Amino acid sequence: MSDATPHGAGGTSMHASGASAGALDAAGATALGGANAGGASSSSGTSAGGEPSAASGRGGQPNASGSGGGAGTRTAASGAGGARDGRGGRGSTSGGTANASGRSGVGGRGGTGGANGSSGAGGTSSGGSAGAGDIVVPAGYTLVWHDEFDVDGPPNPKNWKFETGFVRNEEDQWYQTANASVADGLLVIEARKERVENPNYTGSGDWKTSRQDAEYTSSSINTSGLQSWQYGRFELRARIPTVSGMWPAWWTLGVSGEWPSNGEIDIMEYYGGQVRANVACGTSTRWQAKWDSASKSLSSLGASWSSDFHVWRMDWDDQNITLFLDEQTLNTTALSSMLNPDGSSPFKQKAYMLVNLALGGSNGGSLDATTFPQRFEVDYVRVFQKN
Repeated sequence: MSDATPHGAGGTSMHASGASAGALDAAGATALGGANAGGASSSSGTSAGGEPSAASGRGGQPNASGSGGGAGTRTAASGAGGARDGRGGRGSTSGGTANASGRSGVGGRGGTGGANGSSGAGGTSSGGSAGAGDIVVPAGYTLVWHDEFDVDGPPNPKNWKFETGFVRNEEDQWYQTANASVADGLLVIEARKERVENPNYTGSGDWKTSRQDAEYTSSSINTSGLQSWQYGRFELRARIPTVSGMWPAWWTLGVSGEWPSNGEIDIMEYYGGQVRANVACGTSTRWQAKWDSASKSLSSLGASWSSDFHVWRMDWDDQNITLFLDEQTLNTTALSSMLNPDGSSPFKQKAYMLVNLALGGSNGGSLDATTFPQRFEVDYVRVFQKN
């Protein structure tokens, strides 16, 4: 997804690189519960992006996808404290009660530790931001950056920038700052049905200037120019909207180069009834990406899946990118298989992250029967790097 024909901005072909089947990651120290059974399906190919927008972007995301195995469960142990939004208390790494004070009597987050909030095998703890409680650090890693969203108000400007207006993929929403806020320990990006005048309207030209008004609003935030990383373990815990027309995503773009030759990684993306995990590099055609994509159908994840919070993860080093959902591998991509036409790897440079809720557009689907508002709720985002 980017400003330069980003994420899903055009064609819809798939490719041939297989995703690894449902193996659990054994090295991580966080003691999460059962993962979804079965592997994710994968395919490959190239897909054309749309016209470039101003910055970096996601283009030509594949529409087609296969489905994976059976229903998934997540049984992360929770510590003491009142439940809120279906989330138990956040587990303490000392094995005691979870962050007892919580937030104004509201229980802590769902535990990332083991039973009774223990740290899990090999894990160490690190103090979070104000009121965040302890964070389980995987064995062999250091916590290098995180946002626990524990300070009410707008997203922390030291961590996040906003995109504004019509940005990519002919999407229906107008991005604005008013739709992203932090409250009760969550970053909430809210999609609303409301009319906003397009100040760039000309009555003709491309889709960004031919619409007099936007009928919907949402937010997109990113760490460009503020925070970027090369390699590491990236984690996000969130609850995503899955009704028709919703297109939530958590993804990264390389800091150098034009899209897609700067490299795009969709750690979490949802649309069209599929949870997706994608990697893209450049091709000999400008703004046309080569994709390594995998997906898991929403129907395979269980009836209550959309009501719950889930953990998405990326493990990225100088050899591979592996993408996970609730500790189950969705897609593994060898860096050597995703090279730009000049032979360079777009994934051997720093990348910044984006979190957004798009609506409709080239892939999101119809909004005609969708009720509003819709919420993309993020519990935390964390980046660990190997010692």
